[in-house]
Amino acid sequence: MMKIRKSTTPSIKSVPTSSLYQAIAILNNPEEARKFFEDLCTPAEVQALADRWQVVGLIKAGYSYREIYEQTGVSVTTVGRVARCLMLGEGGYNLVYQRLQHRA
Repeated sequence: MMKIRKSTTPSIKSVPTSSLYQAIAILNNPEEARKFFEDLCTPAEVQALADRWQVVGLIKAGYSYREIYEQTGVSVTTVGRVARCLMLGEGGYNLVYQRLQHRA
């Protein structure tokens, strides 16, 4: 059953959401993140998150939506959503992508 959220209270300011973000921010390395997300999410949820993150890199590399779909199997609709977040979102994808590029 899906939770219904009240539109009067932004979810980003809710205590459970804030607590989740704090939990993620305290992770120290990829292995800790893997353990946390494997416990927190179903395998399908982890895969959906990984697919979206893979799409970020492919969009940044200049691939078309159709090429990304053909390479990954991620729907063109999801590719479009990721692209829209890259352009008009909160900047989270871009922030993490840039930080990882500086480490490489």
